[in-house]
Amino acid sequence: MINNVVLVGRLTRDPELRTTNSGTSVCSFTVAVDNRQKNPDGTKSASFIPCTAFQQSADNMSKFLKKGSLVGIVGRLNQRSYLNKDNVKVTVIEVLCDSVQFLEPKGEGRQVANDNSGFESDVQNQDESKNLDALDLPDDDLPF
Repeated sequence: MINNVVLVGRLTRDPELRTTNSGTSVCSFTVAVDNRQKNPDGTKSASFIPCTAFQQSADNMSKFLKKGSLVGIVGRLNQRSYLNKDNVKVTVIEVLCDSVQFLEPKGEGRQVANDNSGFESDVQNQDESKNLDALDLPDDDLPF
């Protein structure tokens, strides 16, 4: 059986770090991932995926990432159930992260987090195009 998830998206809130009784760091966060298809009215849609990272990944996320940070995640789906305070069974589906990659330079996610227009700012898109134009490589040097 294969249970593998790969996501690239932005954090919808600051990562929440907790520690278990045994001392293991656990970081909970939600990643917003753009959907390929648009809503019937033509606007973008997104899925909000709950994720959990452990140990060193959890510690690093809480130190270096904030709301709006772009991350790449490799993990697996996990389904669990529990009884809430009203004694009602709640089922949760989440991604347990095997690897979390920080996909922006330090501090750039904070700038995007303050922009309420969407997942990416216009400033970032301009910077990316400048970087691509700056690459002046002959076709012989490309690996493909």
